[in-house]
Amino acid sequence: MTRRDLIHKWFVYALALLPVWLLDAYILPRYPLFGFTPTLLPVAAVTVAVLEGAYVGTGFGMAVGLLWEVAYPGGFGGSVFFLALMGTATGTAAQLALSQTLPGCLLCCGGVLAVLSGLHVASGLLRDLATLPELLQVAVPEFCLSFAWTPFLYLLFRAVYRRVGGTKLA
Repeated sequence: MTRRDLIHKWFVYALALLPVWLLDAYILPRYPLFGFTPTLLPVAAVTVAVLEGAYVGTGFGMAVGLLWEVAYPGGFGGSVFFLALMGTATGTAAQLALSQTLPGCLLCCGGVLAVLSGLHVASGLLRDLATLPELLQVAVPEFCLSFAWTPFLYLLFRAVYRRVGGTKLA
Protein backbone atom coordinates (compact mmCIF):
# COMPACT_ATOMS: atom_id res chain seq x y z
CA MET A 1 0.00 0.00 0.00
CA THR A 2 1.16 3.48 -0.69
CA ARG A 3 1.35 6.14 1.97
CA ARG A 4 -1.67 7.85 0.44
CA ASP A 5 -3.69 4.62 0.65
CA LEU A 6 -2.76 4.18 4.31
CA ILE A 7 -3.72 7.76 5.14
CA HIS A 8 -7.02 7.30 3.32
CA LYS A 9 -7.70 4.05 5.16
CA TRP A 10 -7.03 5.51 8.61
CA PHE A 11 -8.99 8.65 7.80
CA VAL A 12 -12.05 6.55 6.97
CA TYR A 13 -11.63 4.52 10.18
CA ALA A 14 -11.33 7.78 12.14
CA LEU A 15 -14.51 9.07 10.52
CA ALA A 16 -16.29 5.87 11.54
CA LEU A 17 -14.97 6.25 15.09
CA LEU A 18 -16.28 9.82 15.37
CA PRO A 19 -20.00 8.95 15.77
CA VAL A 20 -19.06 6.16 18.20
CA TRP A 21 -17.14 8.62 20.33
CA LEU A 22 -19.95 11.18 20.14
CA LEU A 23 -22.42 8.54 21.30
CA ASP A 24 -20.08 7.41 24.07
CA ALA A 25 -19.17 10.86 25.34
CA TYR A 26 -22.20 13.05 24.77
CA ILE A 27 -25.41 11.23 23.88
CA LEU A 28 -25.56 8.00 25.91
CA PRO A 29 -24.51 9.62 29.23
CA ARG A 30 -27.46 12.02 28.91
CA TYR A 31 -29.92 9.14 28.58
CA PRO A 32 -28.74 6.35 30.87
CA LEU A 33 -30.66 3.10 30.78
CA PHE A 34 -31.66 2.23 34.36
CA GLY A 35 -28.92 4.59 35.52
CA PHE A 36 -26.12 2.89 33.55
CA THR A 37 -24.24 3.93 30.43
CA PRO A 38 -22.21 1.71 28.11
CA THR A 39 -18.55 2.14 27.23
CA LEU A 40 -18.20 1.99 23.45
CA LEU A 41 -14.57 2.89 22.76
CA PRO A 42 -13.08 -0.46 23.85
CA VAL A 43 -15.69 -2.28 21.77
CA ALA A 44 -14.74 -0.18 18.74
CA ALA A 45 -11.04 -0.90 19.23
CA VAL A 46 -11.62 -4.64 19.57
CA THR A 47 -13.94 -4.74 16.56
CA VAL A 48 -11.32 -3.18 14.30
CA ALA A 49 -8.67 -5.50 15.73
CA VAL A 50 -10.83 -8.54 14.95
CA LEU A 51 -11.39 -7.36 11.38
CA GLU A 52 -7.89 -6.11 10.58
CA GLY A 53 -5.61 -8.34 12.65
CA ALA A 54 -3.02 -7.98 15.39
CA TYR A 55 -0.72 -5.37 13.86
CA VAL A 56 -3.47 -2.95 12.87
CA GLY A 57 -5.39 -3.77 16.05
CA THR A 58 -2.44 -2.66 18.15
CA GLY A 59 -2.19 0.70 16.39
CA PHE A 60 -5.91 1.35 16.39
CA GLY A 61 -6.18 0.26 20.02
CA MET A 62 -3.40 2.66 20.93
CA ALA A 63 -5.11 5.52 19.08
CA VAL A 64 -8.48 4.78 20.70
CA GLY A 65 -6.80 4.48 24.10
CA LEU A 66 -5.19 7.86 23.59
CA LEU A 67 -8.56 9.34 22.65
CA TRP A 68 -10.06 7.72 25.75
CA GLU A 69 -7.36 9.20 27.98
CA VAL A 70 -7.56 12.69 26.50
CA ALA A 71 -11.35 12.95 26.23
CA TYR A 72 -12.35 11.62 29.65
CA PRO A 73 -11.17 12.89 33.04
CA GLY A 74 -9.39 10.79 35.61
CA GLY A 75 -7.10 8.87 33.30
CA PHE A 76 -3.60 7.78 34.24
CA GLY A 77 -2.36 6.55 30.87
CA GLY A 78 -3.24 2.91 31.33
CA SER A 79 -5.97 2.91 28.70
CA VAL A 80 -3.45 3.45 25.91
CA PHE A 81 -1.44 0.41 26.99
CA PHE A 82 -4.53 -1.66 27.80
CA LEU A 83 -6.27 -1.11 24.45
CA ALA A 84 -3.05 -1.63 22.51
CA LEU A 85 -2.50 -4.92 24.34
CA MET A 86 -6.12 -5.96 23.82
CA GLY A 87 -5.90 -5.02 20.14
CA THR A 88 -2.89 -7.29 19.78
CA ALA A 89 -4.50 -10.16 21.68
CA THR A 90 -7.88 -10.02 19.96
CA GLY A 91 -6.38 -9.47 16.53
CA THR A 92 -4.16 -12.50 16.99
CA ALA A 93 -7.02 -14.59 18.34
CA ALA A 94 -9.26 -13.63 15.43
CA GLN A 95 -6.58 -14.47 12.87
CA LEU A 96 -5.40 -17.75 14.40
CA ALA A 97 -8.22 -19.32 16.40
CA LEU A 98 -11.46 -17.48 15.73
CA SER A 99 -12.97 -16.06 12.59
CA GLN A 100 -13.35 -12.45 11.60
CA THR A 101 -17.13 -12.73 11.84
CA LEU A 102 -19.70 -11.48 14.32
CA PRO A 103 -19.42 -14.51 16.64
CA GLY A 104 -15.65 -14.07 16.84
CA CYS A 105 -16.10 -10.38 17.50
CA LEU A 106 -18.66 -11.11 20.22
CA LEU A 107 -16.25 -13.50 21.94
CA CYS A 108 -13.39 -11.02 21.80
CA CYS A 109 -15.50 -8.06 22.93
CA GLY A 110 -16.99 -10.09 25.75
CA GLY A 111 -13.53 -11.07 26.94
CA VAL A 112 -12.14 -7.56 26.79
CA LEU A 113 -15.17 -6.04 28.50
CA ALA A 114 -14.97 -8.71 31.22
CA VAL A 115 -11.30 -7.90 31.83
CA LEU A 116 -12.07 -4.18 31.86
CA SER A 117 -14.96 -4.66 34.31
CA GLY A 118 -12.76 -6.84 36.48
CA LEU A 119 -10.09 -4.17 36.56
CA HIS A 120 -12.65 -1.54 37.55
CA VAL A 121 -14.00 -3.76 40.34
CA ALA A 122 -10.50 -4.57 41.57
CA SER A 123 -9.57 -0.90 41.51
CA GLY A 124 -12.67 -0.03 43.52
CA LEU A 125 -11.87 -2.72 46.05
CA LEU A 126 -8.24 -1.65 46.40
CA ARG A 127 -9.22 1.98 46.91
CA ASP A 128 -11.96 0.87 49.32
CA LEU A 129 -14.66 2.73 47.39
CA ALA A 130 -17.39 0.17 48.02
CA THR A 131 -18.01 -3.46 48.82
CA LEU A 132 -17.80 -6.19 46.20
CA PRO A 133 -21.60 -6.60 45.80
CA GLU A 134 -22.02 -2.85 45.33
CA LEU A 135 -19.26 -2.71 42.73
CA LEU A 136 -20.73 -5.69 40.90
CA GLN A 137 -24.14 -4.00 40.85
CA VAL A 138 -22.54 -1.33 38.68
CA ALA A 139 -20.05 -3.43 36.69
CA VAL A 140 -22.43 -6.13 35.49
CA PRO A 141 -25.08 -3.81 33.95
CA GLU A 142 -22.37 -1.67 32.33
CA PHE A 143 -20.80 -4.82 30.89
CA CYS A 144 -24.17 -5.97 29.53
CA LEU A 145 -25.00 -2.59 27.98
CA SER A 146 -21.57 -2.27 26.39
CA PHE A 147 -21.76 -5.83 25.08
CA ALA A 148 -25.21 -5.15 23.59
CA TRP A 149 -23.67 -2.47 21.34
CA THR A 150 -21.18 -4.94 19.82
CA PRO A 151 -23.33 -6.02 16.83
CA PHE A 152 -24.02 -2.41 15.85
CA LEU A 153 -20.36 -1.44 16.01
CA TYR A 154 -19.40 -4.61 14.17
CA LEU A 155 -21.76 -3.69 11.33
CA LEU A 156 -20.38 -0.15 11.19
CA PHE A 157 -16.72 -1.17 11.11
CA ARG A 158 -17.43 -4.16 8.85
CA ALA A 159 -18.84 -1.72 6.27
CA VAL A 160 -15.65 0.36 6.56
CA TYR A 161 -13.51 -2.78 6.32
CA ARG A 162 -15.25 -3.86 3.13
CA ARG A 163 -14.40 -0.50 1.53
CA VAL A 164 -10.87 0.18 2.74
CA GLY A 165 -9.83 -2.67 5.03
CA GLY A 166 -6.96 -5.07 4.63
CA THR A 167 -5.19 -4.43 1.34
CA LYS A 168 -8.27 -3.30 -0.60
CA LEU A 169 -6.66 0.00 -1.57
CA ALA A 170 -3.41 -1.55 -2.75
